[in-house]
Amino acid sequence: LDEMAKMTPEQTVAHPNWDMGAKISVDSATMINKGLELIEAFHLFPVSGDQIEILVHPQSIIHSMVDYVDGSVLAQLGTPDMRTPIAYALAWPKRMAAHAPRLELGEIATLTFENPDMDRFPALRLARQALNSGGAAPTVLNAANEVAVRHFLDKNIGFLDIVRIVEETLIAAPDGRLDNLDDVAEADAEARRIAEDLVLKIPKDN
Repeated sequence: LDEMAKMTPEQTVAHPNWDMGAKISVDSATMINKGLELIEAFHLFPVSGDQIEILVHPQSIIHSMVDYVDGSVLAQLGTPDMRTPIAYALAWPKRMAAHAPRLELGEIATLTFENPDMDRFPALRLARQALNSGGAAPTVLNAANEVAVRHFLDKNIGFLDIVRIVEETLIAAPDGRLDNLDDVAEADAEARRIAEDLVLKIPKDN
């Protein structure tokens, strides 16, 4: 955690496997990207939040797995290149050429997995809490994170401040159902206002 507190924007965006742009690279470093994907998976597939697990996979080769009732596991493998999922989204339910590097299974020495350290990556805990809370919470989570990451990239706050701001915004933001797009926009705007106020309270020498 001491090393994470000293991380600079330049260090954070230097992802070893993916070239995703600054904002998403920071999300990957805090692992809030996986928290947001947890929420997405809950809405996209007929499963409960408790059925969705997050694993750390350093090689970035296996992107998702489905565990069936008979004990078999179906995994989606691919090179860490965003052109593949983008092509899939554009062509679904068909397939189109993505012009991404092909996966050479013979060259992959090892595939490893581990459970995430919730002390190092509290964003995962916050994302699951937001999913369980429902209503405006996932919108607040995303909006506060966008504000915090922008200020981190502008060097106004430290790396560990990102998740602190998200957590404090979730606590301060009003609860409520989102029945239409106006409700979503209102919750998003209020979360951003709260997050901006929290940024101003952080000492500038942080």
